[in-house]
Amino acid sequence: MTRSTRPTYVLGTGLSHDGSACLIKDGRICVAIEKERITRRKHDGGNDSDAVSYCLQAEGITIDDVAAVVQNENFGMLVGADTWYRGPRVVKGTNVPLVSISHHLAHAYSAIGASPFDEAAVLIIDGCGNAYDDCMDLEGCTLPETPPEKLRHLFYEKDSYYRYAQGQLRPVYKDFSEGGYVLKQYPLRPGSTMHSIGGMYLAASTYVFAGFEDPGKLMGLAPYGRPGQHDFPIFDLKDGRVFVRYDWMERFTRPARNKTDFKERFQEHADFAWWVQREVERAILYVVNHRYEVAPSDNLVYAGGVALNAVANRLIRTQTRFKNLFIQPAAGDNGLAVGCAYYGWLEVLKRERVKATGSSAFGRHYRRDELEAAVKQHGEHLKEEPVEDVSRRTAELLADGKVVGWFQGGSELGPRALGHRSILADPRQPQMRDFINSKVKFREDFRPFAPSVLREDCSTYFDCDYESPYMILVAPVRPEWRSRLPSVVHQDNSARIQTVTEEVSPAYYRLLKDFKAVTGVSVLLNTSFNRKGMPIVETPADAIRFFLSCALDALVLEDRLFFKTATEAAVDLPLDKLLLERLKPALERNAEETRTIGGVYELRLSGVRTFTLDLSRPQPTVYEGRGTPDVVLSLSESDFQRLYNDPSEAMALFGEGKISASGDLQRALQLQRIFRMS
Repeated sequence: MTRSTRPTYVLGTGLSHDGSACLIKDGRICVAIEKERITRRKHDGGNDSDAVSYCLQAEGITIDDVAAVVQNENFGMLVGADTWYRGPRVVKGTNVPLVSISHHLAHAYSAIGASPFDEAAVLIIDGCGNAYDDCMDLEGCTLPETPPEKLRHLFYEKDSYYRYAQGQLRPVYKDFSEGGYVLKQYPLRPGSTMHSIGGMYLAASTYVFAGFEDPGKLMGLAPYGRPGQHDFPIFDLKDGRVFVRYDWMERFTRPARNKTDFKERFQEHADFAWWVQREVERAILYVVNHRYEVAPSDNLVYAGGVALNAVANRLIRTQTRFKNLFIQPAAGDNGLAVGCAYYGWLEVLKRERVKATGSSAFGRHYRRDELEAAVKQHGEHLKEEPVEDVSRRTAELLADGKVVGWFQGGSELGPRALGHRSILADPRQPQMRDFINSKVKFREDFRPFAPSVLREDCSTYFDCDYESPYMILVAPVRPEWRSRLPSVVHQDNSARIQTVTEEVSPAYYRLLKDFKAVTGVSVLLNTSFNRKGMPIVETPADAIRFFLSCALDALVLEDRLFFKTATEAAVDLPLDKLLLERLKPALERNAEETRTIGGVYELRLSGVRTFTLDLSRPQPTVYEGRGTPDVVLSLSESDFQRLYNDPSEAMALFGEGKISASGDLQRALQLQRIFRMS
């Protein structure tokens, strides 16, 4: 009798915002994906079938080949009521065991599973976890406050601390907070949890940027601020706990309403960001230092949304008693599926831990025929240059001042492109930052770009004696290099670095080596292959469409190099250009017809950006931001592009459920007439 060699699979799935799925094969991740990469809707979450199907198809298996499924949903355990969760689910209706675990526990297992340590402290800090009555990790840990029995469903995890040793994770200290002011429409109030660091940071980011899109933008804005403009604390820090003070918030009554408002009051918002960032750093360090005293360790493993604050992370690395720090690259809710999968392997199946390789590139690899099909679809707009050595040729193009889209292997899990789905440029070119922000990324001009550097050369350019493989640690740029690498040096002379090794990223490592051979510098500007409001590209077709829609000079797809033909068409223009530079003038030219249509239309695109079309005035207006609409229409950015390119698709989009409308539904039917004018 021969022993079966069939692999053992465990599936993890996250049902929060920023949904994801992760498939473990014999103890190691074989594929993982964020839902937004597939649906092209930023921060897409909820139903997990798209992400689960992606993982199963990539591995060539079905759900029945999986030994266990583990899930987490942020506000409930979904033990029995999950046959239909915002749609039908692939994981239901089978004989595969389905296990639910609580939020911070999932974060903790994601961090341990990805880390290199055999023994470590584990810290989770985020905006909001599961409610007290759902938590599975309370036994044996210190609780500084136990919620009243009848209100335990209203108190949520805000930070948790564990010890991992001898293959076991043990809870040490957990802090909870009552629910916040999510139903109150105050200009500045933490939402889901009253006293969480993450909730406060998100509230501040929303106040400045009017949306959930990327709280990390506040960190990028902070260096433009001035110290001393606000002289009162955000937090009370006592007895090892963090409490958000509410006595100062009523002073802030002027949130940024739109892009114009933000620009006109830039310094005011920058001063606010500087103050919030410093206060958040103070609170994080207080928690880290207190937890060390409770249960010390040389090693700290860190996850939760707050762990993406790269500036605070350097302070943990350099100003606390922990000697080594590992931060889960998908630290936010997009990493929950990873933790669920590891929990399934270690705790449900009781298998031994298999050390991770350090890579976060868990997306599927696209076959040669899939790449070729995508190229043929846009063949008239692409011109291929035959090359024997695509890495060396790309290095030469970068040194010549070209901006290159770089598509290699499987996509990275997490918010950072690390050399698989990247936009690359020469950091020595002083114009690159403004050019890429305005002509490629279509985002705010203050936002910095990160450098990738060969690990062995890191200390040459940066005051950094530690690895930063996931671009979530900052370091000062050495004075002699600040003027020589201007496009990756931020306002405070720091940079959010990525250290690159051959073992983890062989193709990207070789490119950096080739760039060094051409220029003498082993640093590249590296930013994610997307634009503002768009998920990072996943497929070759995504990459090509984006390449043709912006000012990228060249596109590398695996070992093939493409340029644009002289007559290429912008097939996927950014929202600002479509609405403000094309549709708005068209409506103004047809003012009489627009008055006949009338009404105020609010377009909510991908849940991230909102535009208002006001056709009720003598002169129609279009602007980014909210108005007083007659009808609200919600759709994804890609479906908006489909509608704009072919207005006759409007009824089909409504029929497919891809446009949802509330308010005056008769007005909604005027979309086709409105977009025909452009």
